[in-house]
Amino acid sequence: MMVFPANDAGITSGLLSGVLFGYVLENAGFGSPCKLTAQFRLSDWSVFKVMFSAIVVAAVGLYLLRLAGYAEDGGFFVTPPMLGAAAIGGAMIGVGFAVGGYCPGTSVVGLFSGRLDALLFLIGIVLGTWIFASAYDEVKWLTSLGAIEAETLPELTGLPEWMILAGLGIAAVAVFVIGTRFERRLQGPVTAEQATVGNTR
Repeated sequence: MMVFPANDAGITSGLLSGVLFGYVLENAGFGSPCKLTAQFRLSDWSVFKVMFSAIVVAAVGLYLLRLAGYAEDGGFFVTPPMLGAAAIGGAMIGVGFAVGGYCPGTSVVGLFSGRLDALLFLIGIVLGTWIFASAYDEVKWLTSLGAIEAETLPELTGLPEWMILAGLGIAAVAVFVIGTRFERRLQGPVTAEQATVGNTR
């Protein structure tokens, strides 16, 4: 019996998660390149706060699921850590993010919001992917640069997982405090007129 891909539970849940993720991104304003580039100017830390919070929540959630017996140790695929490759890739996507105001996910959100610059960014992603695929044989050594044996932070540091998670929680709080201070300093004090306008919206 032929099974259509759309009936596959994995694909269906992935599409549903993608739609919900896009909806949340748009409602958070992440479909706007102005809000995203403001992160690089340190005047709006919303992107960093949301993404850091998502990482901490997911890490703690998976830890609790394993403790409760709903998930098995080693039951999740962990991408082999290639620190050098991650650094190079992170720098490249960071430059694209800062210049274009989008990342791959937010560019799709921006496109479905009717933004033409998001379409241009997506075209650039397709062209860049094609160039990388065409030159893969010459640059594939970069994809395994800086490989290490440890797959997780507890394995790398020798610290218990709960301690790593506690550290991430503390770092998240610090990000919120520091980010808020930067926002207030760079955006300046709120005038009485601005406060009135904000309250009437």
